[in-house]
Order: sequence, then structure tokens, then C-alpha cells
Amino acid sequence: MQSQSGQERDMWEEPLGAGQAHGQRWQGAGPGWSAQQEDWPEPRQALLARMAARSESVLLGKGEVIGFAMTAMLAGGHVLLEDVPGVGKTLLARALARVLGGKFQRIQFTADLLPADVTGSAVWSSKMEEFLYREGPIMANVVLADEINRASPRTQSALLEAMEERAVTVDGVTRPLPAPWLLLATQNPLDSEGTFPLPEAQMDRFMMRLSIGYPEAREEIRMLEMMSAGEQQTPEGLRPVVSPRQWETMAGESRTVHCSPELLAYMVRIVQATRSAPELEQGASPRASRDWLRASQAAAYIAGRDYVRPADVKAVAMPVLAHRLSARGAYGQPDRGSALRVLERLQTETPLPGSAKAGK
Repeated sequence: MQSQSGQERDMWEEPLGAGQAHGQRWQGAGPGWSAQQEDWPEPRQALLARMAARSESVLLGKGEVIGFAMTAMLAGGHVLLEDVPGVGKTLLARALARVLGGKFQRIQFTADLLPADVTGSAVWSSKMEEFLYREGPIMANVVLADEINRASPRTQSALLEAMEERAVTVDGVTRPLPAPWLLLATQNPLDSEGTFPLPEAQMDRFMMRLSIGYPEAREEIRMLEMMSAGEQQTPEGLRPVVSPRQWETMAGESRTVHCSPELLAYMVRIVQATRSAPELEQGASPRASRDWLRASQAAAYIAGRDYVRPADVKAVAMPVLAHRLSARGAYGQPDRGSALRVLERLQTETPLPGSAKAGK
């Protein structure tokens, strides 16, 4: 396993995914890791690559989006899938949940959904002659909040504690959520009728906002060919690649990936610049800085490295930061395009540290 000192900068010129060829670097690396090696028949990076490949067998041609989603999940973050109907948002969430293993629950958010329908509630037991807690669907390892913006703000707020503290409070009793606990939410940005925009506090709790987009023509043809031949893969047909315990182990290892002080300072300069940019009403929060670091570490870990390089930081910047910025356009309406352009400008104007420029 390579160290991060002198050899780190020499390898910054590798392509972003080149480290996958060196998946063995994590075997036996670090205190306590070698003791777990017998539980891992394959290198961690090989398992992560298989998770991505199986997910892409369901959602054809969307390897980049799948990679970002896995990066956020490995970093312990939540993902908001925002796109037009029919492009596979729910399909992707179900596929990722299947390959991760563990317990999966889907919540269809509607206007009449109540907080107790999500978190669970106390139910009177005539046999025990007391109120007993009945678990809600939130008590799962992977929770899919489908069309989250169709629920009322009261119900949306039921997720705030869970997203940040991995716990829910019902009738004054706080109960921890199972580990790992990951939230995948979907919403349609074009359909505003009967929807409630997510509050800024909740948007900030999503590590990444991703858009799947329409498939390329060749991938759409391939999808139709597989359907006509009865060969289309479904999420229910996918087998888990890792167990929840293994996923927790990899997540813990990813948080030990080294990030140089120069790159940390670069990230802080970008975040602070968003807070003073005249085009923005709201910049990125300290939670955004934390999530940016965690996502960069996870990206490096997936690539098989024990250190972060500039390409990792820049690759995850837009999915992590863009949805946290607020810009106003004509008539006081939110202008997402302006926020994206400001973030792109700040990244262009803020130079990388001198020793990191080779990683552009």
C-alpha cells in the first residue's frame, strides 16, 4: 500500500479510476484490518466494482450516476435523485438497495402521509396493558422516500432527526436506527402542482443531489432489445454483494483516507467564496465542507487509494455543493442555473495548491 507523502504527488496524474487496478492496497492495511482479512474473499474494491456493475445491469449506461451514488452512500451520506419522470430514479434506488444487502423499505410519499406512518407509533396492547412501539418503515438499512416533495412539510420534517442523528424520537423515547442507515429520495423538479418544496435545512442534509438524465440512443435500443427478448434485469433479480457489516467496515476505512492540508485549504476557500459571492443569497454550510471531504475520501477509497488527490475533490464538488447554494432570478424565483454557473466560476478562479496542480 502506497504512502501519501512523496509518492502521493507522483500518482496524482493518474486517471480518476486508475486506482481500481490496485484494489489489493487495502488488504491488511492499517491497525486491525489484517485481522478481518479472512472475512473478505476478495479485495474491497473488487466488491465495490461488482456492486456498480450489477446496478448498471438494471440502469443501462448510467455508470457515472451509479458511481456518485455509491460514493455518497459509502461516505455515510444521503442521496436526492431529482429528475423528470420515467428515467429510472426509483429503479436505481431499488438496485442499490439490493446489492447493498440488509433490510430495504420503500415509502411512497403522498399529501396524506403522516409522520407516524414514517417513524412508527405507540399502539395500545390489550394483552400487555400498555403502549408498545410499532416500528415504522424508517427502521431499515436502506430507505427509499419516493416523491418526497409530495408529502406535507410536517411529514418531511419527520426525517430531519433521522438524517442527521440516525435516530427517531416517538413519544419522548429516542430509538437508534439500524446501521448502516441510508436514505435515497426522489422528486420531480418539473411538477410543482400538489408538491411542497423541501426546506433548506433538509436539502442541506442530502450529501448529493444527482440527475440521471435520458439514456443514450444505443442504450435505449439495448434496453428495448432486452425487453423484447425477455432478458431485462430487474432489481429483485440482483443478489447482494456485501453484508451491512462489511459495508460499515468499508465506510469506516474510507473515513481514514488521508487528505493533505493543501487540499483541505482549497475546499475551505471554495466554500467561503460561495458565502460572499454577490450572485448568491446563501452559500455552502460547514456541513457542506464536511460532506465534501467525506465524499472525496470515499471516491479515493473506491479507486483503491489511501489518500485524496485533486481529481477526487473536483469530481464530487458539483454533486455535493450545487444544491446547497441559493440564487434568485427574475421575480424572486430560485435560479438553479445561476448557482451552478457561480460554482463553476469559483472553481475556475480558485487555484489549486502549487503541489497539487498536476492533478487537474
